[in-house]
Amino acid sequence: MLRFLTAGESHGPGLVTIVEGLPAGLEIRSEGLATQLGRRRLGFGRGRRMMIEKDELEILAGVRHGRTLGSPLAVVIRNTEWARWAEEMSPEPGDPKRVMATPRPGHADLAGMLKYDTHDARDILERASARETAARTVAGYAAGQLLRQVDMSVLSHVVSIGSISVPVGTAPGPGDLEAIDDSPVRVFARETEGAMTEAIEQAKANRDTLGGVVEILAFGAPAGLGSHVHWDRRLDSQLAGALMSIQGIKAVEIGDGLASAARPGSEAHDEIGFAGRQFVRQSDRAGGLEGGISTGQTLRMRAAMKPISTLMRPLKSVDVATKEPADAFRERSDVCAVPAAGVVAEQMVAYVLAAEVLRKFGGDTVADLVAAVTAYRTRLLAF
Repeated sequence: MLRFLTAGESHGPGLVTIVEGLPAGLEIRSEGLATQLGRRRLGFGRGRRMMIEKDELEILAGVRHGRTLGSPLAVVIRNTEWARWAEEMSPEPGDPKRVMATPRPGHADLAGMLKYDTHDARDILERASARETAARTVAGYAAGQLLRQVDMSVLSHVVSIGSISVPVGTAPGPGDLEAIDDSPVRVFARETEGAMTEAIEQAKANRDTLGGVVEILAFGAPAGLGSHVHWDRRLDSQLAGALMSIQGIKAVEIGDGLASAARPGSEAHDEIGFAGRQFVRQSDRAGGLEGGISTGQTLRMRAAMKPISTLMRPLKSVDVATKEPADAFRERSDVCAVPAAGVVAEQMVAYVLAAEVLRKFGGDTVADLVAAVTAYRTRLLAF
């Protein structure tokens, strides 16, 4: 079973990731990890912190001479700003210099303060911060490496920022990731790039923030991943849950999702044909998933990110100690993080798919896994 855990706070000494269940023989390189962590910092509209963060990482366990051993993979990503925060975030007994008592609307601040009985929002925000997604990138990178061994891949692209959307039908292929990353807003339809950057600039001038929507595409998944037999083994539920776990994501759509809800049944489903020794679909409305099981088509999902909750013109709040009205406190923040959210969404989708591939096919080594997947694909062709 593939699983991962992360630990660490936004301004703590570092983030730690442990990934358990990877087969032996999988290539894992520090340079590859650094590349994925760098992609997470991409995007027009990011704040100053993205230029400061260097993501100094070290592989602590589970890899020897560039290949996994079959034991847990452990990676630490050190905080290059730790010296500035060592006193405020010290694990030793003491008191903070600045208590953050005015929670920010839209964040976990107040709900977490009530839950954990603290009057200092920093006790909550440090772990609730999207900085935690840097640790998830370790698991996503390892998952992506595994998927490549069985000819699967995942990419994302931005389909809207604020009210600006790409043309209907924009559809990148598996070889288009580099072109997407070359765009400052990670958009494949480059004709919308200028309008999106202008919208972000205007939001910045207004001391406001913008959200948007990313689309995630998974290529090469064979029919039969996931299952209809239990709620927690349905692949669509696993993917939706993983995407909703990303900070700021407020809605997930599989395939045509919301649009199909408004259509009659005769226009909502993908009719079946047979050609070239395999079953084919005449359309792509279900997003490659039926009954919780992959159909063999490209998996297609969208995730909607709300505008960032930390604004340069603070929203109204209440001081939790005095109960008097007050402005919410401000932390350094971005104007728009939608392009980066797409990268994190890729990592989470890759993780879910890698976990399902390992559950279905097993294998203590990469060679065992590849052999099992190859045999399964051969069986599908003979069906």
